[in-house]
Amino acid sequence: MSSRVITPGPYRATKLWNEVTRLFRAGMPIRKHRQNFRHYASCFTASAAVDWMHQLLRNNSNFGPDVTRQQTVQLLKKFLKNHVIEDVKGRWGTEDLEDNSVLYRFPSTSPLKPIPCPAPASATGSVKKRPSFRDKEGFFRFRGIKKQQHEEGTQENVDPALQAENQPIGEQQVQRRELTVEDEQEIWKDITLTHLQRILGVASLDEVLDRRYINPQNIIHNMTKVNKHGVVTLDDKTNDLPHWVLSAMKSLANWPKYDSTQPSYPGFERDVFKTVSDYFYSLPQPVLTYELYELFINVLGLLQSHCERVAIEALQLCTLLLPPTSRRKLQLLMRMMSRISQNVDMPRLHPAIGTRTLMVHTFSGCVLGSAVECDLDELLATRLVSFLMDHQQSILAVPEYLHSAINDHIQYLRTVQVPMDGFANVNGDDPVCIPLPIYAFCRQISGAEFEQQKAESSQKAMEELLEMLLTDQNIREKDRCKKLKQFQKQYPDIYSRRFPSAVCNKKADAKPKIKPPLLNIKKTKAFSIRN
Repeated sequence: MSSRVITPGPYRATKLWNEVTRLFRAGMPIRKHRQNFRHYASCFTASAAVDWMHQLLRNNSNFGPDVTRQQTVQLLKKFLKNHVIEDVKGRWGTEDLEDNSVLYRFPSTSPLKPIPCPAPASATGSVKKRPSFRDKEGFFRFRGIKKQQHEEGTQENVDPALQAENQPIGEQQVQRRELTVEDEQEIWKDITLTHLQRILGVASLDEVLDRRYINPQNIIHNMTKVNKHGVVTLDDKTNDLPHWVLSAMKSLANWPKYDSTQPSYPGFERDVFKTVSDYFYSLPQPVLTYELYELFINVLGLLQSHCERVAIEALQLCTLLLPPTSRRKLQLLMRMMSRISQNVDMPRLHPAIGTRTLMVHTFSGCVLGSAVECDLDELLATRLVSFLMDHQQSILAVPEYLHSAINDHIQYLRTVQVPMDGFANVNGDDPVCIPLPIYAFCRQISGAEFEQQKAESSQKAMEELLEMLLTDQNIREKDRCKKLKQFQKQYPDIYSRRFPSAVCNKKADAKPKIKPPLLNIKKTKAFSIRN
């Protein structure tokens, strides 16, 4: 059975539950069975269900090949508890299903869980959203409103109650609007979330993330306060992992090279491993926190579409939202798990399970979990932890492109003086050089206006590209000429506005020229063959 793509969005865990339920009911083979001298039609054994479901989960990109048979049994127990299946006598609601020959069947009622509908709009009209910080602080958004509009008082998208009266320039205030610490923190938060929304491809992050739990100071700390190995450093060392846990993790990560003062006896590495796992399971909440559970579940949707590179970039940004203490725990844990899994000298830590599988299944529950009981928690956590461990070096590194974008944006705003009259003062010039909107708010526009704005934005972008080709000193002259010819061919209108004389010369050159030798050719006399 083919699996549908469950794209990122709200209630993705519920949608995944319904998808697995649909595939199980549609594909599980059923036939007549005999039990206790009686025949039962259209049923299956528990072991057959475990075999079939285990194969389905291992081949599904949402869960992956790390799913164990025991995890499959746990899922079928939840199926029995939620009446996805029942025994042949119609009993359900317990979790006593085992990997044996007991018979089960599908009930006649639908087992799918309802997807909550979005809240309806207000009866009096559409609900207005409270303006965000960037809406209230107009200097963060340079709309390019014409100076004439400001002077004539004809600005669009401006609250009339907040419009400043037209005054002579000499009488206007020129008090400078400085960037505050709170302003800069909001910039860090907004740019990070904007990048994350673009990667996930959702209409709004409000569907998968409660912004109340996003602290911009965490983002700044996680990106700026790291050691030479890229691991977050903490200002308050009392919030760090205990010394004995760090020592145990270091011993396992560097096995067999460890502190000689530590004891050594057969099975010592297993005791150390259990010490580390017990500590992480004693934490009050998972390392990825309850508040970000839905967000990380949606990132797993990118893996189903085989977008591994995009998923890595999304996880880079998601882990930046963690508190620094949680991000540090995640970094140290993933590094230890990765090293142990790749260490051929490490003795077997479990007699029946491979080292890599043991790492994933031991720590998946303490890395990702929901505050309320969820049906697919274990399977989804296993998939995410497996991917985190395999790509921990890339995922838990500081994204330099984001760091540069934020710093460039803040540096640019610091060079812009914003007087109280709404005009920008750039580099100490007169305060009328760049008119800025005064507390602009959004309004709905028509399709024609949208197309017009889109065309104007595209034109402006092409003009900036042309200027970059002309002024970039890193481009060789030969390459510059080649690119300019290509630009002229693709965008003749923009090129003609920038170089009107070149177009005139081209038109003059396009006129047909008569070669001089053709003017001197005399008409030849025709002779008749009758002469």
